[in-house]
Amino acid sequence: MLRAIRTDPETLQRMQDEQVVDLIRITDAEISKLQALQLRAIADLSVRRRRAPGAASEVALALSITEHRAGAIVSAANALIARLPRMLNLMDDGRLDLYRAMKVTDATSWLSRDHVRLVDAMLEDRVPGRNATQVRRAAAYAAAKADPEGAAQRTERSLVERRLTLHHQDTGVTGLSINNAPTEKATAAYARIVRAARALKTPDEARTLDQLRADVAMDLLLSGTGGPSERTEVFLHVDLATYLGVNDFPAALAGRGPVAASVARRIISGSDTTLRRVLTDPRSGRAIELSPARYPLDPAHDEFIRVRDRECRQPGCTRPAQNCGIEATRAQGEAKESADQPVTYCSRHRRLKSQPGWDYEVTPDGTVNVATPAGRVHSTTPPSMHSGRRRANRSRKKPRL
Repeated sequence: MLRAIRTDPETLQRMQDEQVVDLIRITDAEISKLQALQLRAIADLSVRRRRAPGAASEVALALSITEHRAGAIVSAANALIARLPRMLNLMDDGRLDLYRAMKVTDATSWLSRDHVRLVDAMLEDRVPGRNATQVRRAAAYAAAKADPEGAAQRTERSLVERRLTLHHQDTGVTGLSINNAPTEKATAAYARIVRAARALKTPDEARTLDQLRADVAMDLLLSGTGGPSERTEVFLHVDLATYLGVNDFPAALAGRGPVAASVARRIISGSDTTLRRVLTDPRSGRAIELSPARYPLDPAHDEFIRVRDRECRQPGCTRPAQNCGIEATRAQGEAKESADQPVTYCSRHRRLKSQPGWDYEVTPDGTVNVATPAGRVHSTTPPSMHSGRRRANRSRKKPRL
């Protein structure tokens, strides 16, 4: 296919949608293979230069990139060659590109050689087919599980380095950010800003939600106003054994990914924290009941749906469920008009769901199948509440009828 298009560029115009998508996938695999070869050359150059800082400068000049970027690539090349050979093999096979591979090298840079080899083996079957955010989360979870004590120490060191930064840009505007803030506080602060911004988004309001969020945040910092004070929820999923200190498996913060067990226990011990029991299926880890147990909870209750789904159910999307809407989705084998399965989607994917050519269905086991206009079906399984069992995404061609 690649040879045919190089010979006759007009071949692309004669292709069906499915063939065009296949072409995108094929070229991506070829790029990954070439990136693996390039990384080997970069690592070899680094060895020849005795790993001196000048190697990054040489790479920067050769590739016309900044030295900061070149230094990151040199570090990733050395890590993949010496510490993560299975990830490099995935690149050789065209199943992992440089961008996603660097998510693994970044997440495992602090591990010892023995621990990183364990993570390399754990991730070999988990990262292919996942987007960069999912790869980063999988790598961070595996690293924290391999060395829970080191993960907790790393979190504490990062908290010590928290800071407020001001970045003046050339266009006369400025960026303001808080780095290394406690995850639960930053997530709660963002949720409060989002709710206040949505309350201000009336039909007569010309500002976009992005603009409103920025304005509300500045108002809160400067005057303490910006919207009514309210209780804000973040969803922390932690198993009972970790909560009791029996093990140190990582917990998961919806929309953020894995957090160290010590951080989870610190969040739980907060004075404003409310614990909710979630009963799970012992085989799959899927949520089947939410406390309080004093009355049976309606399975279609919005709160249960959000706890069950944890995040937007669009394959690859990680927006927290508490910031998503709930929309009826067609059950497998049923007509679109009879959609009655409640599923959480963020606003972007709720709009996408109604676009021509897109089809969404829910299977009896809770899997969401998303068929694209090009005829590919991307599936996402229900998230598990059990540690170590992650939400899985799959992709396949839609069968012809």
